[in-house]
Amino acid sequence: MTLFSSQRRRVLIGAIAAAILCLPAWAADFTSNRISVRVEGSGDDVVLVPGLASSPKVWEHLVKAVPGHRYHLVQVSGFAGQPVGGNAEGPIAAPVAEEIARYIQTAGLKKPALIGHSMGGTMGLMVVARHPESVSKLMVVDMLPFLGAAFGPPGSTPESLKPMADGFEARIRTATPEARKASGAVTIAGMVNTESMRPVAEADSLSSDQATVARGYREVILTDLTPELSRITVPTTVLYVQQKGIPVTAEQFDMFYKMAYAPLKNVTLKRVDNSAHFIMWDQAQRFQDDVRTFLGSN
Repeated sequence: MTLFSSQRRRVLIGAIAAAILCLPAWAADFTSNRISVRVEGSGDDVVLVPGLASSPKVWEHLVKAVPGHRYHLVQVSGFAGQPVGGNAEGPIAAPVAEEIARYIQTAGLKKPALIGHSMGGTMGLMVVARHPESVSKLMVVDMLPFLGAAFGPPGSTPESLKPMADGFEARIRTATPEARKASGAVTIAGMVNTESMRPVAEADSLSSDQATVARGYREVILTDLTPELSRITVPTTVLYVQQKGIPVTAEQFDMFYKMAYAPLKNVTLKRVDNSAHFIMWDQAQRFQDDVRTFLGSN
């Protein structure tokens, strides 16, 4: 007498296989010194890109709350404890965007959706503008095509903002551990309203390479993707927040975003109220609902 009947064995093997498919796994047949990619779940492919000094931890609630997709969680080298690798010098966003596009091709993904937060949104815009056939749709979470526009007067350009951005880079690069920890806590408090999630963001930030973060911050301020927006034809959703203390009305802020993304014709702009920069934590249910709509899983 066998321990299991053949039918029960088939059921057991099927259950084990299904469980294995849902376990996180490193992407096979892809190596890079600028990013690593972890794969979770099964279903339609979705690439998730975190922001400056962040990790895939920002997506944990989303991945659990919105199943039925195969999520490809990107970790940028030099951020959140990952060795600096190829991001040790020079630009970060543009080379990483190229690696994300290469990953999509190498992994054989068929026009996945791409969601990027903050600097990850910058990278997402680069991917779809420069590799228009690689992605089916894009979501940008709280990022402008030219972040520098929020740092200077009207008419600011990367060239005019360069002295300011250079100063930011120098201060971040040379900060003592004590100063870095103190300023980081203040910065995170302004970016994350949900107090229970602040330690996650702080840990990611403090375990990021200081020089890489400094260069990355300078880079996102000076990167102007406005001239490339007209190349983007895939449906694009932009979620954004109006940070506390910005002295304009909600209507004026909406117009600011509308003007910033005006060259992108197939775009949906959505302001998220009562949230700071990390919308996925501060307005988790709203964010998950917007992602379901974006992915067509409603």
